[in-house]
Parts: sequence; structure tokens; C-alpha cells
Amino acid sequence: MKLVFATHNPGKLQEVRELLAPDYEVIGLDELGDHDEIEETAMTLEGNAWIKARTVWQKHGLSCFSDDTGLEIAALDNAPGVFSARYAGPSKDADANMDKVLLKLEGSSNRKARFRTAVALVFNGNEHLFEGTVNGEISTSRSGSKGFGYDPIFTPHGYTESFAEMDAKTKNEISHRGLAIKKLVAFLKAH
Repeated sequence: MKLVFATHNPGKLQEVRELLAPDYEVIGLDELGDHDEIEETAMTLEGNAWIKARTVWQKHGLSCFSDDTGLEIAALDNAPGVFSARYAGPSKDADANMDKVLLKLEGSSNRKARFRTAVALVFNGNEHLFEGTVNGEISTSRSGSKGFGYDPIFTPHGYTESFAEMDAKTKNEISHRGLAIKKLVAFLKAH
């Protein structure tokens, strides 16, 4: 089965392809020839996921899913949250975002954080929502070169390595996106 993932992010696309293989062929927006940026104007992760999934369904008429993910840091009143991708500005620069988080947490003993993902699916015109959360800590410095986004500074509970140090299989088993996508897969297999 072919599904559209409403993203231009190659890191996210690769991660989700690994989660859905071999049962589903996942194509990104660029492969559809759709290079338009879908504006995420909602104030919630769920709202932004719905904006993207509904836009692709209306534009292309293809079953589509989209996600929005936020890093919520307890000591920062759950910031950056819905603004995670553009925390340090509109350029969506991952290094600048991590620098800003590390600077704001400098000297803080409360480094508790969680990643939350909302996945919106428009499947044959019907809408479904799936969520995943992983709790952890923000480290005091970057470690690892795998993954993307905040992965080098996030260490999930029960592990000593950051997401950026983990192999893809381990990360996908426990990550927020992995948990939400597993719920998506369970739904698809039942339908």
C-alpha cells in the first residue's frame, strides 16, 4: 500500500519508512512533486498535524498522514513545544535550537523533558489521530551524530545514550514518533 507522508524533512521520511517497511510504501511531498511549504499555524501539535494531512488530502486526493512533534521541557514551562522546529528562529536551524535550549537550561538541575508526537491520518477520507510520548532528560552537551533535530541533547529514561547515539532500530522502538507510528500501523493492518 502506498501512503503519502506530508513532510519535506528527509530525516523524518527515512525514519518513518523504516518503521512502515515492508508493508507500506511511504512517499514524501517532494516525490509527489509538491514543493509547497504547508504553514503550521495551529497552537497545538494535533492542530498542525491536521492542517498538513487535510491539505494533502484536499490537494491530491491521496491517503496521507502527517505528524507534528514537540520537545517539552519542564523547567521551560514545556517550551519549545509546538514551536520546537523554529525555537531559535524561522530558519529551523537544529544547531541554533539546541544552543538556545542548552543556554536556557544552563545551571538548572531540572532537566526533565519529553518528546510528544501527534500523527494525523486521512485514510480514504476518514480522519484518525495517534499519539506517542517518550520521557527523558536534556543533557548538558551534544553527543552522537545520528538522528536529527534535538536528538543529540535528549536522553530517554532508562538509557545512557542520547537519541543521536542510538542505532535506528533501538530509537524507533522507543521514540515518540515510533510509538505513534506503531499505533498508525496497527490501525492500517486492521482496515
